Amino acid sequence: MQPLGVDEPTSIGPYRLLGRLGAGGMGRVYLGRSAGGRTVAVKVVHPHFALDEEFRARFRREVEAARRVGGAWTAPVLDADPEAPVPWVATAYAVGPSLTAAVTDGGPLPTHSVRVLGAGLAEALAAVHELGLVHRDVKPSNVLLTLDGPLLIDFGIARATDGTASLTSTGVSVGSPGYMAPEQILGKGVTGAADVFSLGAVLAYAATGEPPFPGDSSAALLYKVVHEEPQLDALEGGLLREIVEACLAKEPSGRPTPAEVARRLAPEGAARLVAGGWLPGMLVEQVSRTAVELLNLETATEAAPSGPVEFSEPAVGEFGPPPVMPGVVPEPRQAEPEDPDPTSGRRPGKLSVTFAATAAPEAGGRGRWLSCTVALAVAGALAAVTVGSVFVFDLLPDDRRDSADGAAPSQSATPGDSAPATASAVPARYLGTWEGQGTALDGNLPLGTFRITVRDAEVGEELGRLRQTDQLGGVCVDVLTLKQATEKQLVATSVGAKENHGGCNPAATTVRLIPTGDDLTYESDSKESGNPEARMSKVK
Repeated sequence: MQPLGVDEPTSIGPYRLLGRLGAGGMGRVYLGRSAGGRTVAVKVVHPHFALDEEFRARFRREVEAARRVGGAWTAPVLDADPEAPVPWVATAYAVGPSLTAAVTDGGPLPTHSVRVLGAGLAEALAAVHELGLVHRDVKPSNVLLTLDGPLLIDFGIARATDGTASLTSTGVSVGSPGYMAPEQILGKGVTGAADVFSLGAVLAYAATGEPPFPGDSSAALLYKVVHEEPQLDALEGGLLREIVEACLAKEPSGRPTPAEVARRLAPEGAARLVAGGWLPGMLVEQVSRTAVELLNLETATEAAPSGPVEFSEPAVGEFGPPPVMPGVVPEPRQAEPEDPDPTSGRRPGKLSVTFAATAAPEAGGRGRWLSCTVALAVAGALAAVTVGSVFVFDLLPDDRRDSADGAAPSQSATPGDSAPATASAVPARYLGTWEGQGTALDGNLPLGTFRITVRDAEVGEELGRLRQTDQLGGVCVDVLTLKQATEKQLVATSVGAKENHGGCNPAATTVRLIPTGDDLTYESDSKESGNPEARMSKVK
């Protein structure tokens, strides 16, 4: 578990957050605790999914179905809020490492442990499939090893993303290369047989310490799964190997059902095998130590009413149906400059944001998630999770500062000054580092922290880089190239930086920097992005 970063929430719904358990393509998972003292795992989806109305509908249906799953080998859903600005779901927290961590630290599991693992996971899949769900992402990191047996986590949530527009976004995929079934890779109909294929790959990994389809890239892994036979040379012959080979059949019809796998591995049920002890001694010691550490976690935080806005304050609530969460606007907090200049006489503005994740309408009334060029890092996780916080980041990846770019102190001027500056020079009042909170859709969609260092530049040269950091930690950077400079405004072309992750939109757009009192207003003409804007105060 990692400690919470300064840009992460300290509470979600009725749960105080104690740390971050992990992150993936669909969201982040936190360790949380209820007011009553129960420890839970809270998964918060990446907010760009929240802007997809089809995703929300599927998420809602899958959470409702997941609540009904009562299998012994799955982590039960305790609470959820599919209607929250950023949907989340809470499950019971199980003390135990993931299969990935266990194998990485201690090597392959003993044959007996793998047998129990397979039987438990097969029984879990049988229960999930009976509800009409398909997990779609059975992999070692979604399997937990506890003293009470193996647990399959994240079922239903992966299925909720099937067929949504968001899945066509760059860098987003459902499933994990090397563990996805061939028909899943090829985009054919996916049934419970796909989970059985993934189960076979997981068991091979647990028994040998290596995936059955090794490769150095996603493309290589996907090709091998579809066209090549699994590498099982390290897997000893016998019942376990027979089952793994059957599960990894290329054709779905050639694979056994989860119930058949469970019966062959544990004729009297997985619970009987677990009762006799199923983990090796090293793992038993590790799990026990983790349980003790969990009890010692500091949780002394004053309780406050929960709501869909203030994730930076603790909250109270009960398990069960999602609580009614009235909208509340948090009190603004003053931004603290990274390196305050006591002689400047300037103070950064007080900044606050409200929760209101709104989808942009498309033809047919379907919601569309808003892309960004840094102004909207929606695909990197919107700034709708931590509210009322201001974060100070270095502008450029190589940590270049104003001292290195020749920024001059700002000079007093008013927006009404109309004397044009030379078309090839930036007026001194713009120079320096500016920071503030961004929004889109007429202020209804919070976008996180905007930061830019404006440099002296000629027309056609780089004016600066705008760094947008959402409150889940996602970062997109835009490169601004100067088009026009006057006392009233700077006009620039903004293009996503090459080093941006796949969730950042690289499309070019026109932006303006306009003096507003002692502040600087950023405006973008990108209608697709909801016309993002930000009022930024000078911090250096």
